[in-house]
Amino acid sequence: MSFHEKSAWVMGLIMVAGMAFYFRTVAAMSEGLDAVAPPVLPLVIVYVVVIVVLSIIGHILIAFSKPSEADGAMDERDKLVAARAGNIAGLVLGVGLISALGIYLFTYDGNQLFHAAFGVLMISQLAEYAARIVYYRAGV
Repeated sequence: MSFHEKSAWVMGLIMVAGMAFYFRTVAAMSEGLDAVAPPVLPLVIVYVVVIVVLSIIGHILIAFSKPSEADGAMDERDKLVAARAGNIAGLVLGVGLISALGIYLFTYDGNQLFHAAFGVLMISQLAEYAARIVYYRAGV
């Protein structure tokens, strides 16, 4: 398994954990409101900081496990995998945001729109990591 595939696994797991944290917190905040909780800047900041810190730790551990791979640049296969995975992520992002905006047209709930758009950003990034893993496993 290459460094870039290991990186995709680590980042995918971090994104899943981050999504679970964010949406569990939003759900808990929404419980007593009878509506979707408004966006809260400290929650977004904590989410971003946790993702960044876990990413740094994860990549340090990957690099420590096999230092010779960690310094290598992307070869042609890695570039092809990244490009194809980026295309998938872009499609997921586009469809997801259009869907979130469509839902807004029926609910007029700006709080829901914010969380849906933020969630779509997370899902599109997760889709990119998942696509990278699939492409590496398929031998693309």
